[in-house]
Amino acid sequence: MDLEHNKAVIRELDDLGNGEGDIGRLDALCAPDMLNHALAPGQPSGIEGTRQFLQRAQRQSHPAKWIESHIVAENDLVVQFGSREHHWPGGSFRGFDVPSGIYTRDTAFAYRLTDGLVSERWAIRDDLAMLVQLGAIEPHHR
Repeated sequence: MDLEHNKAVIRELDDLGNGEGDIGRLDALCAPDMLNHALAPGQPSGIEGTRQFLQRAQRQSHPAKWIESHIVAENDLVVQFGSREHHWPGGSFRGFDVPSGIYTRDTAFAYRLTDGLVSERWAIRDDLAMLVQLGAIEPHHR
């Protein structure tokens, strides 16, 4: 597939992650044996785990959006990088009790596509920025 097709697939998948579009389109965007390395331990790693994550995220109540986004593609690899704004509903995150609120953090999503479908996905996020902005931890100043 060409680079513009690959970027379009990622844009549509990103829309789903932002609470837009038809979640039923996952089957048309992702390979049946997709590996989503960004899901929590114990979750299915494929399309079904991704579907469950998108449903649990409840973006209509807890929105997320790009403040700035860049999509770069080369061969079968696509990276989306930028700054995202989220609404955290409050609760436990990686062992920290995190109060609810809005925060912004740098995020990168990396994808491998096979025959025009997402076959692997990774997420790299600045979780420390989230924890500091929401007051779950205090930065140590010297």
